[in-house]
Amino acid sequence: MCSDNVCMPISPTADDQTALFRKSWTLYDAISEKNYMFHREIYAQVADLLCQRYQKGPYHLLDLGCGNARFLAPCLQAAPPASYDGVDLSLSALDEALTYLNGIPNTALHHQDMLQAVEDTDSAFDIIFTGFAVHHLDAAAKQQLFHACAQHLSPGGQFIMVDVVREEDQTREHCLEGYLNFMRTQWTEVLPEHLDEACAHVAAYDFPETLSNLTHMAKQAALTKTQLISRHAQHHILRFTA
Repeated sequence: MCSDNVCMPISPTADDQTALFRKSWTLYDAISEKNYMFHREIYAQVADLLCQRYQKGPYHLLDLGCGNARFLAPCLQAAPPASYDGVDLSLSALDEALTYLNGIPNTALHHQDMLQAVEDTDSAFDIIFTGFAVHHLDAAAKQQLFHACAQHLSPGGQFIMVDVVREEDQTREHCLEGYLNFMRTQWTEVLPEHLDEACAHVAAYDFPETLSNLTHMAKQAALTKTQLISRHAQHHILRFTA
């Protein structure tokens, strides 16, 4: 992968699951700014995890579905990686990320599908991070992602996932029903037409897994340890160790 703050456009595979945020990144950014998905609490804990790794020595980080990196960037500033690679399908988000990541050494941004990016890389990483991206994949693609991450983690490396997780007794439909109600009742400062668009996206393209399913996928990929770092309502921080 490249370095020196260069964004390398790579033609992505067509992926309707990310169409909303490719076309309108500012909507997701507004949602995160209002902390509707607990970004502040979650990324404070992510910062702690990165600081713990930083104290052990230099580390290389791959960020899948990096967006504009506005929340991860302060974490990286507190625990600077030896190199940072960010991958996203939104060109507008990647353009913004260049600003937020200014000062982080050996930074590379890639316009690419995140699964393809992991499978194609020749690099090994000490941490692979992903925030609110994996739930867009179906079960088969999630398992494929776990295998790819396991293959490209250094010994003892960590796959840190922030995402929506459904309860063990919930169907996808039941989970989404509750999440859509959460959006409609709590996301009070989102314009109605934008809220409708976001709800339609969630209903069509979100496939949250249970914790047991994710743990099984990790074991299938030979990731030896699964930890629930914390949860904020439906939003979980998980760490899988190679």
